Amino acid sequence: MQRSVEELFKRYAEFFRKGLANEADMDEVVSSYADAFVAASPAGVISGRNDEGLKAVMTQGFERYRQQGTTGMTLRNLRIHSIDANHCLAHVGWTATYKRKDSTEVAIDFEVHYLVQQLSAEPKIFGWVSGDEQALLKEHGIV
Repeated sequence: MQRSVEELFKRYAEFFRKGLANEADMDEVVSSYADAFVAASPAGVISGRNDEGLKAVMTQGFERYRQQGTTGMTLRNLRIHSIDANHCLAHVGWTATYKRKDSTEVAIDFEVHYLVQQLSAEPKIFGWVSGDEQALLKEHGIV
């Protein structure tokens, strides 16, 4: 499972790069997710389905990142903790690069914790926990 989860997040980082360039194949992007998922952050907990709605939300998210000046999203590190033969918790370190309105650039490190299930050849993300993205962006003068 370790190797397949590493590959999942390498692909996900590439999907994100393409999304920031407005070149993402949304079918590829959502292929990383299970049929249903849950997400938690300081804004609350949501659940969703991997359907046309997810594609729309992901498309809007990439557009929002571009409008905020996001120029890159790099997979910095990955720690995987096995739960059982089919599940793990992946702690993913990301570095986001932004171009501020004054044209200076800033890199922001953050971590997202993903719940991953592998029942077939490909692992799927079925949940994640993230920090307060808006507070982090304010702290660094992005929004």
